[in-house]
Amino acid sequence: MTYVNPGSEFTRDTNYISTRITADGRDGFPVEPGRYRLIVARACPWANRAIIVRRLLGLEDVLSIGFCGPTHDQRSWTFDLDPGGVDPVLKIPRLQDAYFKRDPDYPKGITVPAIVDVPTGAVVTNDFAQMTLDLSTEWTEYHREGAPQLYPEHLRDEIDSVAKRVYTEVNNGVYRCGFAGSQEAYDAAYDRLFTALDWLTERLSGQRYLVGDTITEADVRLFTTLARFDPVYHGHFKCNRSKLAEMPVLWAYARDLFQTPGFGDTVDFVQIKQHYYIVHADINPTQIVPKGPVLANWLTPHGREALGGRPFGDGTPPGPVREGERVPAGHGAE
Repeated sequence: MTYVNPGSEFTRDTNYISTRITADGRDGFPVEPGRYRLIVARACPWANRAIIVRRLLGLEDVLSIGFCGPTHDQRSWTFDLDPGGVDPVLKIPRLQDAYFKRDPDYPKGITVPAIVDVPTGAVVTNDFAQMTLDLSTEWTEYHREGAPQLYPEHLRDEIDSVAKRVYTEVNNGVYRCGFAGSQEAYDAAYDRLFTALDWLTERLSGQRYLVGDTITEADVRLFTTLARFDPVYHGHFKCNRSKLAEMPVLWAYARDLFQTPGFGDTVDFVQIKQHYYIVHADINPTQIVPKGPVLANWLTPHGREALGGRPFGDGTPPGPVREGERVPAGHGAE
């Protein structure tokens, strides 16, 4: 859970379970098809990254996925979308059950995304930043034919540098605005966020993607925040200097990615709004979920092809979304 801390700046706890699933199994968890289950919530931007990367790399048959509902209580994310409110593979009603299998006294927040070891039912890792990098670099034996290089070796330093600023100033910056506990903290957070968005506008004015001429991990990390900007961050988190739709370069960039297979087809705007407006009752005590904004404009022409670039490099787009993993009708940008 995330709460406003009166009188202070929002600080995110970044001490995650750092165990890794690797090709050589050096942490005791080797990459194995069918052994692990990725637990996500479509509402969560950090989990949305993992959904996108898994789909782009074609790992659906290797790493199963479980979806929590958009809202949760103080204890845990729950599987209320599944029959009987129980995950069909892990046979648990609450994600906390998998955390407590790992550590019965687990003291921190129950977060998504999390990868669970199916045979033991215990969480292996919830380190969302490392998780997607490992899907790109440690699971390569099982990538689909034509999978993109989201973390190519020759660009890693630049990707890491850009991703670090995107994380601190944008991904986390919107939360710093929304959960500021004082006017002073909010004002500072607001200025930091829009300084970073202005920097991204300048960077993306002359190039189609953040690093190089193809989609990389850096784009995935920025996209999930931009997709939530107008539906929740602009109003709910008071990030209201301008809407994304009023920032021409970033709006075109976001639409370009949204219309790329693997991005927009993972975004559930209904669940996103339900999560933020209902769960964050300290910010929105009435828990009323707004009807707007209109979302069909996500599908309008963006013109970014004029900048060149090849979305998947020498690879190919992913195929259709798997049955059972599609965003429900009416929840996207139809």
